[in-house]
Amino acid sequence: MEFSTAMKKNHEFRRLYDKGKSVATPVLVVYYRKTNRDTNQIGFTVSKKVGNAVCRNQVRRRLREIYRLHESELRRGMDVVVVARVKSRYVGYAELEKAFLSACTRLGMLSETVKSGEKT
Repeated sequence: MEFSTAMKKNHEFRRLYDKGKSVATPVLVVYYRKTNRDTNQIGFTVSKKVGNAVCRNQVRRRLREIYRLHESELRRGMDVVVVARVKSRYVGYAELEKAFLSACTRLGMLSETVKSGEKT
């Protein structure tokens, strides 16, 4: 991930849950908060309710790849946490990608050039 670092500390996740904005879709929830940094901080959460370790890691890998591919379309300077719901185990990659982009659009996370139709 070119413009992002991993969010690993529990207090960082909690601060985002408490003070950030969120959008829920049937397969995932995206939490977001603006910061003063030049880079993004990204975290992924997949509960044990989703399935065993193999299922959870598969969902996490898909979410990481979706974020990596669309990272250049997102604004800089924000904390983002993506929480997978149980349904994320049963949907395909395309539907997971569509849900992520939909949530990002509703939160206003996409950069202005992408909104106007230009690709960066």
